[in-house]
Amino acid sequence: MATIHGIEATPDELRALALTGYGHFTSMHVEAGAVRGFDLHLERLISNAKAVFDVVLDREVLVADIRAAITGSIGSYTLRVTVFDPAINLGNIGTVTARPVPLITSRPSGVGTLPPLRVKSTGFQRDTPEIKHVGLFSSLRHRVTAKKAGFDDVLFVDPISPNVSEGSTWNIGFIDPDGAVIWPDAAVLPGVTMSLLRDAGGGQPLRKVPVGQVGQMRAAFATNASIGVRPISAIDNHSFDPNDLMIADLQRIYAAIPTPRV
Repeated sequence: MATIHGIEATPDELRALALTGYGHFTSMHVEAGAVRGFDLHLERLISNAKAVFDVVLDREVLVADIRAAITGSIGSYTLRVTVFDPAINLGNIGTVTARPVPLITSRPSGVGTLPPLRVKSTGFQRDTPEIKHVGLFSSLRHRVTAKKAGFDDVLFVDPISPNVSEGSTWNIGFIDPDGAVIWPDAAVLPGVTMSLLRDAGGGQPLRKVPVGQVGQMRAAFATNASIGVRPISAIDNHSFDPNDLMIADLQRIYAAIPTPRV
């Protein structure tokens, strides 16, 4: 079910999202009514609403809506909060005062341990990468192309530098030959999972990672709220050990981060 302030969204309300596609979102992993990094998800929604709509969301209302959607739920799943304005269309966008609302939806989470990813690099920079916006077409198009080439997903490389930046819907990290955790210094979406891991001691200061040096890394991994820490077994023709002990340590660090109930 898709709800706005606890009420099922109508086709008219969803039309703006489907036909205009102007908005932003965050996706959080819910475990028995608890969300790891919940405050970071709220901060993302509020800061992105200011950037996209020039509006300050009511934090208390936002929390109440999310809490109402989660209350009584069992098991694990992914909850998505999409902020958009049902009254905005291609004709009036930019000329009317925005009144965005949170659309709350959910989907099942993956069951069990996910297999390592095999990813294909490609030169691409997401539009406004610091915002988690709903414009996913180009990212997903590159994912489709990578899958048709026999990979699981795509890894973006700044076409100008060229330095590694991020995956289609996830951040990437590396383990260097000395066992240090490296996060690429690039224009990327500051992921909640990446932020939690860095705050918990899982990584040094950001560092530029030229795509030509990827093969010198000991291991690689992907992170986001839905998958946690997922090993990467290959980037193009470079293979990595998905069972590297440092990745296992990061998974333990992430699992130990407090998960407050909403």
